[in-house]
Amino acid sequence: MENSASNEAFVRFEGVQKSYDGRTLVVKDLNIDVPRGEFLTMLGPSGSGKTTSLMMLAGFETATKGNIYLNGEAINDVAPHKRGIGMVFQNYALFPHMTVAENLAFPLKVRNMTSSDIETRVKRALDMVELGSFGNRRPAQLSGGQQQRVAVARALVFEPDLILMDEPLGALDKNLREQMQYEIKHIHERLGVTVVYVTHDQSEALTMSNRIAVFNDGVIQQLAPPSELYEKPINSFVAQFIGENNKLNGTVLSSQNGTCQVTLSTGEVVKALDVNTDKAGMSSTLSLRPERVFINPDGEQYDNMFSGKVEEIIYLGDHKRVRMNVCGHDDFIIKVPNSTDKRGIQVGEIVPIGWSVDDCRALDPV
Repeated sequence: MENSASNEAFVRFEGVQKSYDGRTLVVKDLNIDVPRGEFLTMLGPSGSGKTTSLMMLAGFETATKGNIYLNGEAINDVAPHKRGIGMVFQNYALFPHMTVAENLAFPLKVRNMTSSDIETRVKRALDMVELGSFGNRRPAQLSGGQQQRVAVARALVFEPDLILMDEPLGALDKNLREQMQYEIKHIHERLGVTVVYVTHDQSEALTMSNRIAVFNDGVIQQLAPPSELYEKPINSFVAQFIGENNKLNGTVLSSQNGTCQVTLSTGEVVKALDVNTDKAGMSSTLSLRPERVFINPDGEQYDNMFSGKVEEIIYLGDHKRVRMNVCGHDDFIIKVPNSTDKRGIQVGEIVPIGWSVDDCRALDPV
């Protein structure tokens, strides 16, 4: 494909592969387009190929096959420092002997900018991450969250069109990590800069991204906005990796008009959306989110009505996490909002439960 054909995507991976030993592909035929201004997250377990893909885009790794384009230009042979990309790493990579302002000025001095330009940009970048008064401090005098904000400011200071972030919040504690997720999200929204972000943390990806590419075994399993990934996983890997999920294994009994009937090993028949089953007689794994199942449904009729025994109730503030034995599965989870649990269920009770066919997805067997 010619460069001109890549103009509609700001970042494009086209048939990209990566092998370190010439035999095993760490990244297999990666094709992805990132529009200008998007926050795209590459999400997946360790060894899935997400960080390798980011490092090829940065120029720290070379593609074994295929092309990578930035703003319509092939960059496979462009040195990392000439790609004009901002980078934020997990370990901050700040110079300890320099002040915060000197850390931010460094990439500008490398680009031979004037002193007045440098001063203006450093001030603007620090204000952007709400550290305007911290310019004279050294990194050791800052908290972890403040250091990470300095690292973000340094990536922004030369006003790149693209910022790459590799697990940038992994070293922070839970509360600080959640706070930084919102801060980075808001910076992105204010500036409109394109961000490609790598994490193995699914809640982080759901919180921050316009779209998420779920990686496994060097392949993108699904690329979609967060709500679509969660509500409409296209295979069992995505269903299990994103959010909590009940899985029921069975055999496809019949399928028509986009829905199917699946017989469980215990004999019950479940109606589900036919997402990617093969044909009658084939195995399938049903995917069902815990908050889509209802206990004591007050006379309402659902497509799937069963009874279950309450094994355990864990109080989590806004909801109860109820573990039940349903259709022979003793690890079936239902999330019950405390606002709806008027009667109060008890351990040992056998109660009716129900769920809609639209909330149950028949996927590939696992």
